[in-house]
Amino acid sequence: MRKLLAYPLTALYAVCFLSTLVIFHPLQWLANNLFGYKALKVTVDWLQFFIMRCLNVLGTRISFNNPYNLPTDKPLIIVSNHQSMYDISPIMWYLRKHHVKFVSKKELGKGIPSVSYNLRHGGSVLIDRKNPRQSMVAMMKFGDYIEKTKRAAVIFPEGTRSKDGAPKPFKTKGLEMLIKKVPSALMVPITVNNSWKMLRYGKFPMGIGNHMKFTVHKPLEIINFTDKSELIQQVEQTIVEGIEK
Repeated sequence: MRKLLAYPLTALYAVCFLSTLVIFHPLQWLANNLFGYKALKVTVDWLQFFIMRCLNVLGTRISFNNPYNLPTDKPLIIVSNHQSMYDISPIMWYLRKHHVKFVSKKELGKGIPSVSYNLRHGGSVLIDRKNPRQSMVAMMKFGDYIEKTKRAAVIFPEGTRSKDGAPKPFKTKGLEMLIKKVPSALMVPITVNNSWKMLRYGKFPMGIGNHMKFTVHKPLEIINFTDKSELIQQVEQTIVEGIEK
């Protein structure tokens, strides 16, 4: 019965979601070209808010637990497990004052209304995972940008989404590069739970009635760790221990 109900709700969600992307695409273009980054940032923030409201059509609830007063005057490196595309909007919305930017694969930089435009023009970095040289150069430039602007970089070190919630081992090269290029940053671990259930049946129908949970763990000062591999290991352990079985 639950899966049967998911079919019409997924169709309704698809209409709401695609309409949101189509509406916000020209709004982003106008904001960026007429008023610049600040206007684009506000537009993108509200895009994330309405994307989350679209998820409510599926009976999705979102909890974002952040007990820490993260500073806005220093850069952040946000490290999270990755369960689905639905991880992204809550992180962007609830941490919006930190100007969240993502490390994304280049394929997302074209063809997706609103999303691709923001990735290309909003400060995120697009990397070609088949081209290590391009990826390294892009990450170095991205790290310099985050250090200079005191904004927040989000990286999913698993490299791909978990289809059942079980964590994948971290691929650390990109994270190591960010640590090197953003030495003044706070490392902020985040654990995502139940996002994978949005795709428990595949792309259609979507899962319904899920409670997506985001937990922000204690931030760590990069400068307090002489052994950066120890820092990465501690962050990975913290994130994994927060994943619900």
